[in-house]
Amino acid sequence: MSVATAQPRGSMARSRGSAAPALAHYDPMLLLVAGALLAIGVMMVASASMPQGMRAGEPLRFVERHLFALVLGLAGAVGAWFTSMARWERWSTWLYFLGLGLLALVFVPGLGREANGAMRWVGVGPLSLQTSEFMKLFVVLYMAGYVVRHKFSVVFEMKGFVRPMLLLLMACGLIMLQPDFGTTTVLLATAFGMLFLAGARLWQFGVLILCAAGALAALVYVSPYRMARVTSFLNPWEQARDAGYQLTQALIAFGRGEWTGVGLGNGIQKQFYLPEAHTDFVMAVIGEEFGLLGSLVIVLLFGLFVWRAFAIGARAERRGARFAAFVSYGVGLWIGMQAFINIGVNMGLLPTKGLTLPFISYGSNSLIACCIAVGLLARVHRENSEAGDAKEGKWQRA
Repeated sequence: MSVATAQPRGSMARSRGSAAPALAHYDPMLLLVAGALLAIGVMMVASASMPQGMRAGEPLRFVERHLFALVLGLAGAVGAWFTSMARWERWSTWLYFLGLGLLALVFVPGLGREANGAMRWVGVGPLSLQTSEFMKLFVVLYMAGYVVRHKFSVVFEMKGFVRPMLLLLMACGLIMLQPDFGTTTVLLATAFGMLFLAGARLWQFGVLILCAAGALAALVYVSPYRMARVTSFLNPWEQARDAGYQLTQALIAFGRGEWTGVGLGNGIQKQFYLPEAHTDFVMAVIGEEFGLLGSLVIVLLFGLFVWRAFAIGARAERRGARFAAFVSYGVGLWIGMQAFINIGVNMGLLPTKGLTLPFISYGSNSLIACCIAVGLLARVHRENSEAGDAKEGKWQRA
């Protein structure tokens, strides 16, 4: 009798299971939704940026850069997928301080790069690093580690609630100096949401929201260009040739799209009228070329992404992996909030802010950070599946 036939049947099953690649532990819905958003992003960047590229003599200039960033982002996602959540937890605080240092580099002469009146980029050779995009990821990791380490304090003590806010205010202060009001809003909303999910008391949460709202309102009041954005948002048609120009052109794009759109590549607004069509206002191009139905598909995809993030996090919390759970919750809050703000700005529901549409807009740093976030979610799902397999194997042996 051969060695193979002499093995017990249960032993053979276990050996086959151990030989199965870890790639078997993936979330098909998460990967399908993320892949669809990334594919739509490539298509819409090509459509929205082509006119601007042609005027510069390089029709595919932005598409090529977007694809290069996508390759880097996918590499980052794979790296995140192969890194255990225990290691991310050990790194979480250090990564946050690394993010603060990167934010400060923006203001170092010779390193910081200015564009459109904002100092948000650090020069890395021919590339530009927008440090605030990665700070979103670092804040999620830091807050997840904090609420796990200080579970009792967050729920029952005011200092446990306020302490992380002091560090977060340092990051927000550096970002506001760039200035970047939109990213500050996303960071605060993500941190507040994670504290709420960690069990912070509602009265503490309410007081902090009121303080944050008052501070943001004061920043709007003392800044003429932010005040202009708010007033133009309230009545863009009154300033259609001035502060309200971008929003009115976006609304015209949505109006031209009607139910099913004018067709991919046939939009007019991106060619002559709508500024930043391939970045902050790519949703308006989608509305014009694919109409209401196409816009609803985008909203549905982001809704599915947030649902999967929370479902993965809930499963991790049930097995006791609280850090992994709050990372998943934080990613869902971050991506969902940023998508909500971007779409709301494009449709005139919110004041204009310089935020990209995750996975879709042209913007290398944003795309890379979002891809890494997907890799983190995939890693949490993998560990959930492996823990379930281990539990199932334990019951079978028993």
